[in-house]
Amino acid sequence: MTQIIQSLSDISAPYDALFVDLWGCVHDGVRAIPSAVAALQAYRKSGGTVVLVTNSPKPRKGVAVQLGKFGVAEDAWDVIATSGDSARAAMFRGAVGSKVHFMGEWARDAEFFEPMSVIKDPVEIKIVPLDEAEGIVCCGPDDPMADPDVNRAAFLYAKQKGLKLLCANPDIVVDRGDTREWCAGALARLYTEMGGESLYFGKPHPPIYDLARRRLASLGRDVPADRILAIGDGAQTDIAGAMGEDIDSLFISGGLAASDTHTGNTAASQPDETALTAYLDKEKASPTFAMGQLR
Repeated sequence: MTQIIQSLSDISAPYDALFVDLWGCVHDGVRAIPSAVAALQAYRKSGGTVVLVTNSPKPRKGVAVQLGKFGVAEDAWDVIATSGDSARAAMFRGAVGSKVHFMGEWARDAEFFEPMSVIKDPVEIKIVPLDEAEGIVCCGPDDPMADPDVNRAAFLYAKQKGLKLLCANPDIVVDRGDTREWCAGALARLYTEMGGESLYFGKPHPPIYDLARRRLASLGRDVPADRILAIGDGAQTDIAGAMGEDIDSLFISGGLAASDTHTGNTAASQPDETALTAYLDKEKASPTFAMGQLR
């Protein structure tokens, strides 16, 4: 049964490393969450390692810049693993061909196509219209407020052509401040429901956890699974991924599930135990621990 805790420090001692989600846990898409930053700083001072594991389609350097703009202190984390980096590696290895149709906002997502020095003999990627494409690269919707169904006609055509869709961000929605937005995962889900093939590289799928472990190893840390704690607010991403990797998890109920779990919006808020249990049962999620906000 999930244990509701008061603070990260109450349960962090047995864990040598944290795999920490960003959106809804460390920041709200606009600004840092002070209690979360302080908790991670304290954990690192105690000797732990913080790996930020995010479904952002950005390369890790882009996420680092974004964190600075949001006010997340650099001493709150050690290294970053992004869904974008995992998906980019697959793209440059030819997972969806060399001629790709891009879905997203170019001003935001252009860095997804920057070369990766770690890939030997990368496929030369050319962005083309859908009718010339060998595959689709989806970093997100053109309009994050529009219903994903606006893509149905294009997806029907792509499915008939047998195109694979590379999903750079499996999240269905995120909350940017008080505004809920659609993500690439919503488009990939629709494409799959229509009979198309979607390729996923972020949470809860294995590739991003492989990347997170490699990033951890790059710091000289060889941490067994039972010494890693995953933290996140996504039942179907963070918690499902941790369950699949057989690592313990801490569910932050004050993020995406704040309304369902009756969690307030203050640093001290906690979920209603009955509402939390009902929500987790509905999501078929079994986190080891839960709390309202990371602190």
